[in-house]
Amino acid sequence: MNLDEAREFFKKDVFATKTAGIVLEEVGEGYAKCSLEVGPRHMNAAGSVMGGAIFTLADFSLAAATNTPEKLTVTTTSEISYFASPKGDRLYSECRVLKDGKRNCFTETTVTDSEGRIVAKVSACGTHL
Repeated sequence: MNLDEAREFFKKDVFATKTAGIVLEEVGEGYAKCSLEVGPRHMNAAGSVMGGAIFTLADFSLAAATNTPEKLTVTTTSEISYFASPKGDRLYSECRVLKDGKRNCFTETTVTDSEGRIVAKVSACGTHL
C-alpha cells in the first residue's frame, strides 16, 4: 500500500486521525512513521503530554505498519516504557515489524519529540485476523 492508499484506508480510524490529530507520514513494508502536533487537548492536569496520547500515537503507527485491506491485524499485547517528557510541539513515532509470522507479528515502536529525544518505546504483539 502506498502512502495515499494508506491515508485513505486509515482515515476510518477516527479516534487517531480526527480526535487525536495523528498524521501518517510514511509507510513501507513492515514500517510506518506518524506524527502528532501537540496541543492543549493532549495535555494532562500537570501540563505535560498525557501518556495516553503518546501511546495512541505509537499504537496508530503499529496499525499502519501491520495492516492492509487484505490482512487486518489487532494489537494483542503492548508494553510501553516512558523515558522523558516531550519537548517542543511535535511527536513522531516509528514502528518496525521485527517478525511477521503466519498468525502473529512482533513490533517495536520508538516515539521521539521535536528535539529528537526518545520519549517512549513500545514493544507489541499483534494477531492477524
